[in-house]
Amino acid sequence: MATVDKMPMLAEGYEKLQNEVRHLKTVERPAIIDAIEEARGHGDLSENAEYHAAKERQGQVEAQIADIEDRLSRAMVIDPTTLSGDKVVFGATVHLLDENDKPVTYQIVGQTEADAKVGRISYNSPLGRALIGRNVGDEVEVSTPSGDRYYAIEKIEFI
Repeated sequence: MATVDKMPMLAEGYEKLQNEVRHLKTVERPAIIDAIEEARGHGDLSENAEYHAAKERQGQVEAQIADIEDRLSRAMVIDPTTLSGDKVVFGATVHLLDENDKPVTYQIVGQTEADAKVGRISYNSPLGRALIGRNVGDEVEVSTPSGDRYYAIEKIEFI
């Protein structure tokens, strides 16, 4: 059963989910319906592999649509440019120094938007949870699967 908790996300993440559900409804759904109709034309449905594959795909697509629509209905879209302050919050871009004084930058985003390779981490990730509520100058210790990591917060931006 789905929870009723709001899901914070950036406007671009919300738009990406909207585009994904639109694609599923306007492209995938009609293609599956056509595949089911074609498979029905092949006769006996009890031994028709194409029919069963199409019905299975239909179930997967409908589940995806329901999941995305649930996330969209619970979305709390946040524009980081309207935020300010000296604490790390959702949407903030945080400039850090790691334990080797190497600079790293992360933006705190929603779960569906996270991509560490491009510097976007989920607010639910270990580092995201450790950063939320911290100030410039704070040192942060994060337990990761590869061991404990240490960071110093250099700067917080809302861009």
